[in-house]
Amino acid sequence: MSETWLTAFVWIGLALIASYVSIRTAISVAMIEIMVGMIVGNIMHLETTQWVNFLAGLGSVLLTFLAGAEIEPDALRKHWKAALGIGFISFLAPFLGAMALARFALGWSPDASKIAGVALSTTSVAVVYAVMIESGLNKTELGKLILAACFVTDLGTVLALGALFANYNLWLAGFVAVLVVVLIVFPRIIEPFFKRFEGHVSEPEMKLLLAVLFFMGWLASKANSEAVLPAYLIGLAVAGPLARHRETMHHIRVSTFALLTPFYFLKAGSLIRIADLVNGFWVIGILLLVKLVTKLIGVYPVARMFKMDHKIGSYTTLLMSTGLTFGTISALFGYTRGIISQSQYSALVVVVIASAIVPTMIAQAFYKPSVKVTEASE
Repeated sequence: MSETWLTAFVWIGLALIASYVSIRTAISVAMIEIMVGMIVGNIMHLETTQWVNFLAGLGSVLLTFLAGAEIEPDALRKHWKAALGIGFISFLAPFLGAMALARFALGWSPDASKIAGVALSTTSVAVVYAVMIESGLNKTELGKLILAACFVTDLGTVLALGALFANYNLWLAGFVAVLVVVLIVFPRIIEPFFKRFEGHVSEPEMKLLLAVLFFMGWLASKANSEAVLPAYLIGLAVAGPLARHRETMHHIRVSTFALLTPFYFLKAGSLIRIADLVNGFWVIGILLLVKLVTKLIGVYPVARMFKMDHKIGSYTTLLMSTGLTFGTISALFGYTRGIISQSQYSALVVVVIASAIVPTMIAQAFYKPSVKVTEASE
């Protein structure tokens, strides 16, 4: 039992260091946690126990749920044509490009190539949302459109991950049937439940959310799918009610980022081997290039089709090229199930991290739109 407490101390201590570095450098705490996990995991053995794995998995589920819950339904309805067009091509182009490259140029297996396609098709809602807040674009129609397009891209990623590796049997049929019922019924139940019980010290509303997510996660695992799939869709379904209950949303966010996501991102980083990065440097470079090029080829023309000028279209394209959370989730899914090797996992995660940094820096340095100009044009 004493070893359990020591393990918990080490992991939370590393999370505390990552938080401090993140605040001092203004870099996303998720990226810092991955880097800290990678450094410590290569220097010393970072013990991964069964309970650490559970907390890491729960962190990815709640993070995915929050990503869906952050989407504004009104913005999605208002900009559905542009969001659907930009978001869909933002998923499809890098998915096909990265999958083809991994299969035919790098010689990866068919399933490993699918994981590469899924992992590199993502757009980071967390990174884009942070940029929107920092620049003030989250209050403009352009910012809401970009965030809605991010949702469409990540929905494609989550659905692809579930569809490509699910067991097509009665468990899958049951999972889909129950998920449809939950998506229809749960949003209607949650509003009166919140009004009745919100504010109690025992937090029954959070327990209701967790109970539904746990049950759907179990069903997803029985269908050989991933628990993040129902979590993302449920998050979107209850986004409206949660927007009217910000205190509950705040409690979920605090619990997730304070306790759970550090275990997920530290674990993701600890599985990266620096030796694999050195030996596969050219693989990382070509995978990053194919992600950025396919995003550019796919997103920019569609952005111009929806009457964005060159600067706004370039800015949108670059932000849609970012990746982080779902990219690491997809890579970790492939590694833990034996679909990709550790060297392939290391390469994919480093590409995902680089795609969160490089496009963002270029977009903010050269194509950042003026908020006043954006509001005037809208």
